[in-house]
Amino acid sequence: MSRYALQFAYDGGSFHGYQIQPNAHSVQAELEEKLSLLLGETIAITGSGRTDTGVHAAHQIAHFDTSLGIDDNLIYRLNRMLSPALTTQAIFTVADDFHARFDATSRIYEYRITRHKDPFLRDFAYWYEADLDVEAMNEAAKLLLNHTDFQCFSKVKTEVTTFECTIVRASWVPQTDCLIFTIEGNRFLRGMVRSIVGTLLEIGMGKWTAADLKRILESKSRQEAGRAVPAHGLHLVKVTYPEASFGARCS
Repeated sequence: MSRYALQFAYDGGSFHGYQIQPNAHSVQAELEEKLSLLLGETIAITGSGRTDTGVHAAHQIAHFDTSLGIDDNLIYRLNRMLSPALTTQAIFTVADDFHARFDATSRIYEYRITRHKDPFLRDFAYWYEADLDVEAMNEAAKLLLNHTDFQCFSKVKTEVTTFECTIVRASWVPQTDCLIFTIEGNRFLRGMVRSIVGTLLEIGMGKWTAADLKRILESKSRQEAGRAVPAHGLHLVKVTYPEASFGARCS
């Protein structure tokens, strides 16, 4: 058996999240089905993490094992079988002990807000026209870098052993008619980024302050934090690994 890393991207609006679940169309289920058909054996993939229903990914990684060789046109054949909302980008050789989830050093997400109604962005950015104090939002976001327990931003019924996360970047950047929030961390809890964005929007509208964010973080209560913004504005844009994690590109 040899292990490979698969790089892929998807429009989350077409799936009920990444992870396989009963009676629902998921990214993982479609990839496993098509890979198994192409390779002629049962293939199970392990992703770097789960994205919720409606969340997009421009760069996602999963690993899988197979006893068969990978030829240089597998990506081409796989993409012809996958639905239009899902594309595979590359396959790499990796060490037998490589793990797409546990070996990842960081995940980078963007939350995209459009300031004007745009039919071409309606599935990929949150239309939000309220006046926002971006400077206040950025000052508050700095608090996230000095905190590690993010239970207040986690969905309440989440099976995790720890709420500890390390955030190394969190900032808002205005662009033409858009506002982009970028956050990078070693891991994220279910619903965490969307709850953070919802809380920072309250600060941007002047309803809360950075002091309120500090209070919310210390409360460890999801009820104290802001609402979760819609999923369609959230994008997983990069999963990073230590250098030399990936070997030769196979396809």
